[in-house]
Amino acid sequence: MITCMEKRVKTVALGTQGLTVSRLGLGCMNLSMGYSGPPTESEALQLLSRAVALGISFFDTAEMYGPFRNEILVGKGLHGVRDRVVIATKFGFDIRANETRPCGVNSRPEHVRAVCDASLKRLGTDSIDLFYQHRVDPLVPIEDVAGAVGELVREGKVRFFGLSEARPDTIRRAHSVHPISALQSEYSLWSRGPEHDVLAVCRELGIGFVAYSPLGRGFLAGAGRELAANDYRRSYPRWQGQALATNLTLADALSRIAQEKSCTPAQLALAWLLHQGTDIVPIPGTRRISRLEENVAAAALRLSPDDLVRIERSIPPEAVQGDRYDAAGAKLIDR
Repeated sequence: MITCMEKRVKTVALGTQGLTVSRLGLGCMNLSMGYSGPPTESEALQLLSRAVALGISFFDTAEMYGPFRNEILVGKGLHGVRDRVVIATKFGFDIRANETRPCGVNSRPEHVRAVCDASLKRLGTDSIDLFYQHRVDPLVPIEDVAGAVGELVREGKVRFFGLSEARPDTIRRAHSVHPISALQSEYSLWSRGPEHDVLAVCRELGIGFVAYSPLGRGFLAGAGRELAANDYRRSYPRWQGQALATNLTLADALSRIAQEKSCTPAQLALAWLLHQGTDIVPIPGTRRISRLEENVAAAALRLSPDDLVRIERSIPPEAVQGDRYDAAGAKLIDR
């Protein structure tokens, strides 16, 4: 079993606005709406406690996760250590009462304020450390969104502003109104889209990058061969038919390198991502303490330039088959 003394996670600056987080965060979505079902509340609370003990101080939630249940769970689990952790949550979806799925996006300023107040109550805190727009709303100018969050910052209800899955011009426009501390988008060996232009813009503007699904929704950790019948990842193009078969051969290539390095494929994938820059903070999610400890140990893995080249050649971006979202999810990405 990993020990806190041996593998305690270090801290880094996230962006240039003063936010400091652990080098590796914890994505908490799976604790309330996992791919094939969440853990019990007791198991989830134990995992949160173990994460804190390992030095993780950055926890990612959202009103949509559950919906709402995840914020309550995270608030409960971190209540006793609130002064030692950074909690990020998100607004931007239209979630109706008694509905389990959002009805669309909604970033109207009055809605942003309402979500903030509701999230503060569910989290049991006086201030949200990092408040992301979960998805860009094409019907609301991003300048209005940034202005609304800026007001919440001035009122002390929010400390820092973030965006998710936003394209470069959206990032620039928002940042010109209120500084963005972090952009959260999917990034892994399996999804390298941010390298095209988004990472460069973030670095130019001093914006930190938070990588969600850094293990390709578990694919790089072996999930591609063990999906349950009710696992909703089956609806994603990358997890279907010939695309899945091709992608599994890429995962096998990564596994062979991991075996040589005496680590797991998940650790190798996380270590590769951590080597892309200290401004990149992955937030892998898990329901199991053993996986949490495995992920934390990846931060101690050192890779040479030759190692990085071999890893990248094992999963070349052009070889990955299938879109990362289904048609409905793809419509929500700011392109």
